[in-house]
Amino acid sequence: MKPGLRMKDRKASMTVSRRTVLGAIGLGVAVPSGSWAQDAPRGITAPRVFNSFDHNAAHCTVPAGLRKSLVFAQDNKREFVQGAARGMALAAQQRGLAFEIALADNNPATMVEHVQRAIADRAGALITAPIDVATLAPVVRRFIAQGGYVGSIVPPPATTILNAPQLATGKALGDAAAAYTKARLGGEARVVLLTHDTNQFLAQRFVAIRASLKGLPGVRIIADISPRTVDKAGGEATMRTILLAHSRIDVVLGADTVVLGALAALREARLARDDQFVGGIDGEPEALAEMRKGGPYKASISLASPIFGYALGQHAADWLEGRSVPQGLDILPTALTRESLAGFEADLADPAAVYQDPSRRDAYLRAYGNICYDTRAEFVDFGWSSEMK
Repeated sequence: MKPGLRMKDRKASMTVSRRTVLGAIGLGVAVPSGSWAQDAPRGITAPRVFNSFDHNAAHCTVPAGLRKSLVFAQDNKREFVQGAARGMALAAQQRGLAFEIALADNNPATMVEHVQRAIADRAGALITAPIDVATLAPVVRRFIAQGGYVGSIVPPPATTILNAPQLATGKALGDAAAAYTKARLGGEARVVLLTHDTNQFLAQRFVAIRASLKGLPGVRIIADISPRTVDKAGGEATMRTILLAHSRIDVVLGADTVVLGALAALREARLARDDQFVGGIDGEPEALAEMRKGGPYKASISLASPIFGYALGQHAADWLEGRSVPQGLDILPTALTRESLAGFEADLADPAAVYQDPSRRDAYLRAYGNICYDTRAEFVDFGWSSEMK
């Protein structure tokens, strides 16, 4: 089964709804409107440091009146989130949950409609890859108030916030680029940063990248900009604009998906060079393929999306069985090299085996806090990070 598809493989043994959320809305199925405007209760809004997750916490009430189903509100088709979807699908299959992908195609209003539909359908669990937090948060709170589980890839609100230690993640990439610039480029480089500074929850990774590069006086950041969309098309369009003013670029850094688009624009303009340092964050398969064949793509900081997707799917199933789940989940950054790719890709191909082996799981994931259906009012409603002090 290819990641990110709407489960069309009839041979799959998983229980999957044949009606997609988007299809229901497109066919004109009535969705209540007035009720969505009402404010749902807030969770924990003041920043809090959570203790380590207690795997032996007591069970509590099993949610009543909810379907044993998991909906993934997916922002777009970039490989990173498709990998997460693959992990969720596997967990849902193994735990007997119906699984639906609601693809928003970078449209915030569409994502809101998908979550509204999930509420109306009394879905038991929701995982979100938010596009616009301000518009999505009110309906997510309503989903939580109904008793369902919510996992979020970075922004609140959610039962479980999935985040990376952003400073550590950015530092890993920034340090690799700085070391390469010093050793191979004589300490001088024209740098393009394709940032997520419009997303406050990811901005810290670029603070760390800038700090790593600041120590080299010969480094000049010629562009420091957030692409309009976080995908290959956004990176390619942004790089084409940059190339109107700059014909020589030595270093390109950002998320793998936008950096891959930028590399395509460099190749289109015949300005890609083997001695460039092109590097990204997320460990996307296409980025790894670029690294394996050599050339400009030198590094990727992996956030192992199939593994964290599988973990979030397991937490969704645990919640619906009355078990305690984490409030915060770290996905730990792994700096990948050509030499380490084989072992990493083997782990991505079998996230269930990684999750079931504590020593392997702990290399990728770290869990904090405890919450279950009885304590659901304590959901995370602030920008949680394990780097908070």
